[in-house]
Amino acid sequence: MRKTTVSLAFAAMLMAATGVMAQAAQPERREVGNLVFDGVPQIPAELRPQLQRYRNARSAGLQGFMADGSILISTRFGETGQLHRVAAPGADRRQLTFFTEPVGGASVIPGTNRYVYTRDTGGAEYFQIYMAEAGRPEVALSEPGTRNQGFVVSKDNRTGYWSQVRPGQSVYEIIAGDLTRPGERRVIYRGEGSWSPLDVSDDGRTLLMSRYISVQDSQLWTLDLASGEATRVRPSDTQISYGGGRLTPDGRTVITTSDEGSDFRRLVEISLTDGSVTPLTEGVNWDVEGVTLSDDGRLMAYVINEDGYSRLHIRDRATRRALPQPDLPVGLVGGLRFSADGSTLGMTLSTPSSSGDVWTWNVAQGGLTRWTESEVGPLDASTFVTPELIRVTAFDGLSVPAFVYRPRGGEGRQPVIIDIHGGPEGQSRPGFNTTYQQWIADLGAAVIVPNVRGSTGYGKTYVSLDNGPLREDSVKDIGAILDWIATQPDLDPSRVVVSGGSYGGYMVLASMAHYADRLAGGIDIVGISNWVTFLQNTEGYRRDNRRAEYGDERDPEMRAVFDRISPLNMTERMTRPLMVVQGANDPRVPRSEAEQIVAAVRGHGRPVWYLLAMDEGHGFRKKSNIDAQVEVTNMFLRQVFGLPLASAQP
Repeated sequence: MRKTTVSLAFAAMLMAATGVMAQAAQPERREVGNLVFDGVPQIPAELRPQLQRYRNARSAGLQGFMADGSILISTRFGETGQLHRVAAPGADRRQLTFFTEPVGGASVIPGTNRYVYTRDTGGAEYFQIYMAEAGRPEVALSEPGTRNQGFVVSKDNRTGYWSQVRPGQSVYEIIAGDLTRPGERRVIYRGEGSWSPLDVSDDGRTLLMSRYISVQDSQLWTLDLASGEATRVRPSDTQISYGGGRLTPDGRTVITTSDEGSDFRRLVEISLTDGSVTPLTEGVNWDVEGVTLSDDGRLMAYVINEDGYSRLHIRDRATRRALPQPDLPVGLVGGLRFSADGSTLGMTLSTPSSSGDVWTWNVAQGGLTRWTESEVGPLDASTFVTPELIRVTAFDGLSVPAFVYRPRGGEGRQPVIIDIHGGPEGQSRPGFNTTYQQWIADLGAAVIVPNVRGSTGYGKTYVSLDNGPLREDSVKDIGAILDWIATQPDLDPSRVVVSGGSYGGYMVLASMAHYADRLAGGIDIVGISNWVTFLQNTEGYRRDNRRAEYGDERDPEMRAVFDRISPLNMTERMTRPLMVVQGANDPRVPRSEAEQIVAAVRGHGRPVWYLLAMDEGHGFRKKSNIDAQVEVTNMFLRQVFGLPLASAQP
């Protein structure tokens, strides 16, 4: 790691700010635009240039192939991520949408230059669906005031299907919208729980739908579009987890992933005639994900998640024969899409040293083509650290995987940041992350990214190990990480900070209570502080899904568990510095979860840094807000690690 010079002026400022914060009876509160800084010291101007070096990296994600031979991508050149068109490999990105709010997922209507996308307001996640074409104004397809998702289109491009749910409701509606007369729509199905359309048959008679109950329990259904009759695909009394689904062109078979009869999700064909299942991948002890079919159903491409790394496979569906596939660098592959004629497979690829970019593979002739080359700002990507995959042994003998980023050439024992993913049914994977690279280069910190029990990617047994009353077993996995840190000669066990968002935020707060004597501080981002109030106040459309994962607070036995393990009930143990980040419009983990933990910890006479964004939801998505979060985070880390500010680098 390059040696840096110390700014004595900043060191004095930081000490002064910290001293004032610790002594103040009432923390300073100031509002700057849509941001509220509560108990947070002023950010020294000297810090910003250093951090901005890492804040201008961009990525590009494939959204679809257009009829004119161009591609539709998502990327950010200003405050928010928007849609762009790229005419040819290496061509300029022509911006198509210009909104203050970020554009969400998008798809191209096959064989046209029209595209459909989602957008919400202020992070509230009540997504609206719009249709547009370059040079023409957008038109709204969905009903205002509803949350919409899962858009698919009929073969003749005349009808779009999606699901909607109304505020406070748990009943989802499947909508059919007339794309030739935008705004004309009708409800074709209603169902309790989280429903979404997946595909429509080529003859327009059958809609494939999914019903999501929990990460371990989902269902596939077909809807007869003439009669409105819904039929469950392969009824079962046991829980099965399906991942997406596509109908073959004849409408008789579903291609999906399923963990039925396996600890991992396999690629399978399910006959809609007799319900028989034919495995397409066997002997693979990893999850299959990201499956796509060519329009004619002849080709399929899928990704196997091998210990967090992506492995792409392309096969002829009829013969089961493996086809030539690209030799990709070690990293993550997503956004798989075939072109309309099936000759080209598009994908988004990222690695620890390169941000996401769009590539295509010529299926017939071979040949990998890069369409975008995203900038990493003024940074030298060759200096980025690639993580090492380790495994630690937990209290019960479980092997817990973690990615470890170690500074290069550091002297002495280095501080450590443990960053915990959300979900809990998520997975940390070795993709591009400038935050980690900045922590490594500027703070000299090692970064450990664990996949504690309850994470996906390691089989359904591993996912279930933190369910219900077992919730704190995942917190004990952080204890095992702390044990491992103490054995490493280059890591400083006295300077460890835990950071995490959403469920990871709960893990931070719980770790702060259970391991206060082994931590230097914690950063809670949109985290759960009390299981009962979280389940009572999370949006109605997702409450039952969360109860299926975490437990039902209405059950007296489960409520007793929640009372015992909720961090809000253990704040007297939280003796280390705490930072809390929250979006005011968060529908998943409401603002009240953050504010009650801030008030409770301060009630014990301990300072808390609290950053609130009035125009964000479950995590920050606008660049100016993200920049502010990064600045406050770095100030906090420097305080707890006892570090001054290094002079800005050229």
